[in-house]
Amino acid sequence: MIDFYTWSTPNTRKISIALEEMKLAYEIKLIVLKEKHQKLPDFLKINPNGRVPAIVDRDNDDFAVFESGAILMYLAEKTGQFLPSDAHGRSTVMQWLMWQMGGLGPMQGQANVFYRYFPETLPSVISRYQNETRRLYQVMDTRLAEEDYLAGQYSIADMACYPWIAQHEWSGIELDEFLNLKRWFDAVGRRPAVTLGMTIPEPQRPPDKMRETAKHVLVT
Repeated sequence: MIDFYTWSTPNTRKISIALEEMKLAYEIKLIVLKEKHQKLPDFLKINPNGRVPAIVDRDNDDFAVFESGAILMYLAEKTGQFLPSDAHGRSTVMQWLMWQMGGLGPMQGQANVFYRYFPETLPSVISRYQNETRRLYQVMDTRLAEEDYLAGQYSIADMACYPWIAQHEWSGIELDEFLNLKRWFDAVGRRPAVTLGMTIPEPQRPPDKMRETAKHVLVT
């Protein structure tokens, strides 16, 4: 059994998708960001960085894992799924996973903040992060002109990227110009585990509630 510490964010959706894809038993532990559950001492023992997601593997001496990329790697290695065992295939998946962790997530996250939540409207900053996100989308689009999935076969790299691409409109970016990325997005989105994982722990909150929570977390 996996204890899954989560809230409805792109990074936590990666893990709910993976848990469903890998058919692992898990129990949801809600971390309500607006109420600062992520800063409580008991949670900081699990994730000293005070962020979601995190997991505790009860079947492995209550081993705790934080950081979404590290959790994906741990679950893939635990189950032997969605991460090749050969050096070439494993490295390819890891490259795209690290690309998401270091590029797509941080840049699109900043696009979200300045486009939707920031108390001041800063056009040059919004443009900077939206343009960088579009550049990263183009990187994916070019790769997906050659392969069905980022690492050739469906993997944890696709699981990592999908919840961020699912927020493209929230970032003020359309997919129309990225035909290969759009094809991938539609194909991944049809997977039953992805469809379900994107609703866990709860259906998407209304935009006004999302803004309210995000602004609260940003300023406190």
